[in-house]
Amino acid sequence: MNRLQRRNMGKTIIWLSLALPFIAGASNASSEFPTKPIRVIVPFPAGGTTDQVARIVAGKMREQLGQPLIVDNKGGAGTVIGTQDVAHSPPDGYTLLWTATPLAINASLVKKLPFDTLRDLTMVGNVAAVPLVLIVPPSSPYKTVQSLIQAARDKPNSLSYGSSGVGGSAHLATAMFLSDAGIRMNHVPYKGSAPAVSDLIGGHVDVVFDTLFLTRPYIQAGKARALAQTGSARSPLLPDVPTLQEAGYKNLVVESWHVVAAPAATPPAVVQKLNAALVVALRTQEVKDALVKQGLDIRANTPAEANRYFKSEVDRWAKAVSASGASVD
Repeated sequence: MNRLQRRNMGKTIIWLSLALPFIAGASNASSEFPTKPIRVIVPFPAGGTTDQVARIVAGKMREQLGQPLIVDNKGGAGTVIGTQDVAHSPPDGYTLLWTATPLAINASLVKKLPFDTLRDLTMVGNVAAVPLVLIVPPSSPYKTVQSLIQAARDKPNSLSYGSSGVGGSAHLATAMFLSDAGIRMNHVPYKGSAPAVSDLIGGHVDVVFDTLFLTRPYIQAGKARALAQTGSARSPLLPDVPTLQEAGYKNLVVESWHVVAAPAATPPAVVQKLNAALVVALRTQEVKDALVKQGLDIRANTPAEANRYFKSEVDRWAKAVSASGASVD
């Protein structure tokens, strides 16, 4: 061994002697996690579906983790404010993001995000998903998706569709549908899903796509007619309503989903421990019953599976944003 090799080996030994205590400390911290309450940021106002699901499931996760999960509603700017808080938080597992589909949509919809969606966040696990349902007024002459599409082809822009607002999942799902079907309709954006559905019932718009949770009561009451749903299979809550895939649109699977995320550099051992608690909570009968009542299909999976799914959703919604022409400064 020459002098240069001895010098380099000496430097390596010194570096290891300095680094090992920190590596061991990080390992011990991961194994002991959690030692204090965990903050769960929901980037929506209190009372909404995402908030309700977070509170139900987080309450059960406490039983596995031994620490409370404190839900903190931090809405605003289309979920950007709350998401930014998590993306810029210490990656120690004590700040989580409990969010939904807008996380993937905003990656292409919002021109200047204060974070990088794929780089700054990692998925802990998927929670649940619900399909959207294509509804028309009960007085509508259209009984099938095919008859609706044919009418739109015969008279382009003669029909109108309502949505919860520009760039929302309902707007973009409709844009996907119109693009795949090769038809055009006039967009009527509302300030939320409820007024859009209300105007459809009143006959002021011809079509609305929205979640099964929101539309099902109107369908059951005969105030709206369901033509199709956007899941990969028929929901057991609407077993008589075909999917868009059954109508011939094989790529049109659109769901509104819930996911738990953490800052990207969170130690894998911590992420795994959080995921394990999430999966156990989702498999309890109490949580299953609560989520199924809201039309949600439980999606317990691994962090790796959740990250792959999320990446595919970012890509899917980017295409919808492009098709719609929507953007937010």
